Amino acid sequence: MKSPHIVLALAAAATLLLSGCIGQETSEPAQQSPNTQSSPTLNAVGNSAAATDDCGDASCVSLTFTGDFLVHNLLWAQASADARLTGQEPLDFEPMIASQKPYLETSDLAVCQMETPVATETGPYSGYPSFNVPPQILTAAANIGWDACMTASNHSIDQGTAGLERTYRAVEAAGMGVTGTNLSEDESQQPDIFESANGVKIAVVTGTYGLNWQVPEHNWQVDMLDTKTMIAKAQRAREKGADIVVANMHAGDEYVTEPNNQQVTVARELSDSEAFDLIVGQHAHTVQPIEKFGDTWVVYGMGNNVTELSPSIVSNNEGIMVNAIMTRDDAGDWSVKTMRWAPSMMVDDPSYRYCITSPSAAASSCAAPALAADSYARVKQAVESRGGVADGLQEWVLN
Repeated sequence: MKSPHIVLALAAAATLLLSGCIGQETSEPAQQSPNTQSSPTLNAVGNSAAATDDCGDASCVSLTFTGDFLVHNLLWAQASADARLTGQEPLDFEPMIASQKPYLETSDLAVCQMETPVATETGPYSGYPSFNVPPQILTAAANIGWDACMTASNHSIDQGTAGLERTYRAVEAAGMGVTGTNLSEDESQQPDIFESANGVKIAVVTGTYGLNWQVPEHNWQVDMLDTKTMIAKAQRAREKGADIVVANMHAGDEYVTEPNNQQVTVARELSDSEAFDLIVGQHAHTVQPIEKFGDTWVVYGMGNNVTELSPSIVSNNEGIMVNAIMTRDDAGDWSVKTMRWAPSMMVDDPSYRYCITSPSAAASSCAAPALAADSYARVKQAVESRGGVADGLQEWVLN
């Protein structure tokens, strides 16, 4: 997917829409992916946004981000059960996350976070603490509308170089762009720039706080949370033609609603650099606040996109999708016009499903009303706890 200056052409997919831990395997040599010189055809890109009041021309773009795809054993057991019903054996994750699709259809660029490395299609699979999960989760993600996936996390090298490279190629094979891990040192120095269907070029610069005390084979394989490096890459992205630059922080104290000192410090440094238009993050496995620092929106933690349920830590079961509507002024500068969030939770009765919990959505179709209301109140409190509403933060409600 990536070359020294990769532009991911989402327009091709828009045109199509309009027309109709187990042992590691031997590592492949570190090299550029065979797809580096061509753009893949992506599924369900943000063509639908052109038909809404949110966007519609080259001076507006709708960007969506989310928390971790954190796949555990019970989730692939559910995917196996669903596959027997849909005929998409051996594993079908799409029914589990299908309720995300209406939101992604209004996005020009939708970027997910793949927390863990993937195995081959037939396994063997493993969960915590050394993940090696089914790659079919990536196919499902692409099918419902995710355009790219970030892969820098504390679990990036759970399966060593083989797992890192396998995950990179699996994201590409699903038809999505990759950012956060690298197949070569040269690639690690270059910004990842994605082009929306309406011609806006968006760079995503991501980094993880650590690698669970594991040491990669090469220090360039995983993008780390280093402000100097991230700012330099953002500046290179501007030089390469990026209209918008988004930073992602994979950081935070697990199951803690408030951002830690590292998150706040990094967010301030990235914002003060004026190199970024938006800052998002995940890792804490709980939803954290959204605030505006100066002119920059900061989303500290988006919780989990999918996860196995925790009976003792309910916040682990929750997440948000965030959507930034960005507009360009007469001087050519981009800024966030609308910053909004959509609350979610995982449920497992009768099946594991991603469920929107907003009172404006039909939450009762996948979660008991009282359960959805309790989760919604908890997430709303976390999201709004640092004064974002006063700066215009709002809930993402579909028309």
